[in-house]
Amino acid sequence: MYVLKRLFTMLVTLWIIVTLTFVIMHIIPGDPFATDSKAIPESVLENMRARYNLDKPLPTQYILYLKSLLTLDLGPSIQSKTTDVNTLIARGFLPSAILGIQSMLLALVAGTALGTIAALNHNRTFDYISMFVAMIGISIPSFILAPLLIKYMAVKWGLLPVASWGTWRHTILPSLALAVTPVAIIARFVRTSMLEVLHQEYIQTAEAKGLSTWKIVVRHGLRNSLIPVLSFMGPLFASVVTGTFVVEKIFAIPGIGKYFVDSIFNRDYPVIMGTTIFYSAVLVVTLFLIDMSYRFVDPRIKLASKGD
Repeated sequence: MYVLKRLFTMLVTLWIIVTLTFVIMHIIPGDPFATDSKAIPESVLENMRARYNLDKPLPTQYILYLKSLLTLDLGPSIQSKTTDVNTLIARGFLPSAILGIQSMLLALVAGTALGTIAALNHNRTFDYISMFVAMIGISIPSFILAPLLIKYMAVKWGLLPVASWGTWRHTILPSLALAVTPVAIIARFVRTSMLEVLHQEYIQTAEAKGLSTWKIVVRHGLRNSLIPVLSFMGPLFASVVTGTFVVEKIFAIPGIGKYFVDSIFNRDYPVIMGTTIFYSAVLVVTLFLIDMSYRFVDPRIKLASKGD
C-alpha cells in the first residue's frame, strides 16, 4: 500500500512540475522567434508559431502538451529545426549520466572514508584537518571550482584535457568539480553519525569480544552510520544534477545540461520544458528508490504509511 501511495505521489508531483513549467514559460516576456523577426515576413512567423502551437490559446496548448507527454513525445526543438527534444535528450543523456554517476560514486567513497577516519581520530590532528577541508568544500560551488580546475589542472600544469569529450580522462575534471561539495557534506554527516554509533552498547560489546577496529567499523558502525547519509542522498543528488547545467557548459560537454543552458539563451520553449521534465522525473524516481532502499540498509525499518 505504501508503494502505491508513493507512486501516486510521484505522478502528482510530475504533473505539478509540468504545469508550473508550462505556465512559467508562457508568462515570461519574449518571443522565441524575436531574434529573427526582423528578417522574416509576418506570414512566415505565423506559420512558425502554428508549427509549435503557439498561435492557440494557452489552455489548448496545455492540453495538447499533456497529450504529447502521455506518448512520451516532448515535441520539436525550435532552434534545431531537424531535431526533436527526445533526440537531444537521448544524445546528451550518456555524457550527463557518466558525470552524475561518477561524481556521486566519488562523493560516496571519498566522503564516507574521510568522515570515518575523522571519527576514529576524534579531536586529533586529522579530524581537525578533514573538517577544515570539508568546510572549504562546502563553501566553494561547482561553477567557481570548475574554472579553477581548468586554469591549474589543464592550462597551467597540463595534467588533464579540457573543453572536449571522448575518453575517461575528459570526465575527471568535471566530475571533481561536481563531487567536491558532496564529498564535504557526506564527510560531515558520516563523522557525526559514526561518533554517535561508536558509543552504542553493541559496539562496546563487539570490542569486549576482541574484534578488531576495522571489523567493528565495517560490520557494525559503518552500516548504521550511513542511514542519515542515505536520507540526504535525494537533495544531494538534486544538487549534483543542477550543478551539471553549468559545469557541462563550462567544460563544453555535450550533455543535457549544456542543451538546457543553450535553450534558455535561445528561448527554445520545448527544450527548456523537456529537459526540466526529464530531470524532474529522474529526481523523483531517485527519491523513490532511496525510500525503498531504507529497508535494505536497516532491516528494522519498515516501509509503511500512517494508515498502514
